[in-house]
Amino acid sequence: MKSLFILKIGGKVIEDQALLDEALQAFVQQEGYKILIHGGGKRASELSKQLGIPVQMMNGRRITDAATLEVAVMVYAGLANKNIVASLQALGCNAIGLSGADANAILAHKREVKDIDYGFAGDVDAVNVNTIQTLLEGSLTPVFCAITHDGQGQLLNTNADTIAMQLATAMAPYYLVSLHFCFEKPGVLLNADDHNSVIPILHYNDYQDYQADGTIYEGMLPKLDNAFTALQKGVKEVRIGDVRAILEQKGTTLQY
Repeated sequence: MKSLFILKIGGKVIEDQALLDEALQAFVQQEGYKILIHGGGKRASELSKQLGIPVQMMNGRRITDAATLEVAVMVYAGLANKNIVASLQALGCNAIGLSGADANAILAHKREVKDIDYGFAGDVDAVNVNTIQTLLEGSLTPVFCAITHDGQGQLLNTNADTIAMQLATAMAPYYLVSLHFCFEKPGVLLNADDHNSVIPILHYNDYQDYQADGTIYEGMLPKLDNAFTALQKGVKEVRIGDVRAILEQKGTTLQY
């Protein structure tokens, strides 16, 4: 079975060109097939504020009204995606930028309203494995942004960590999948202000305890929920951390 390295980049890595270049160089160095997924939330928030569009977050997730969706598509599928693709091309990696709508790669539905109305937020229904395999075997490296579609012409804003998990679990029956979540911190921290407090191995039961007592909170929650789901559904390895975690197998490794 061939290996597949899936990297999700977000946080300050997207905003800081030096950090982004370092992460992309580490990505290119990985052997075997590769897929990259990126967010871009802070840049979208900045543009929203410039346009006078309120930024609304709940439980680490963006509430996406119609105006916010337009900004997300412009930033995620446009500026951020094409900058990353261009940078990868400069490093000799033949990348192709995609949203979930391209080649019907990722199909989703608008999230049902329960306690919170997240607007045009998408929950993934299906990943087009055959299409992605065709790209990989054609020596192309897919670069996915955080935009999906519902098959009826509606674009949807989908959490990039969720997309990474869905892609990893969909490909796991066909490849030995290693999933890495890369951001500016060296791993999951016991103290958010102390970069020396990395948890080297995070077990699911411990995660539940840390969540209950507030040690782990806000934006880390959807990331870790997705990471543990990927592990549960057959992904070989899941790791969270900065570029060093990718290159030196450090950061936080998840285990059940």
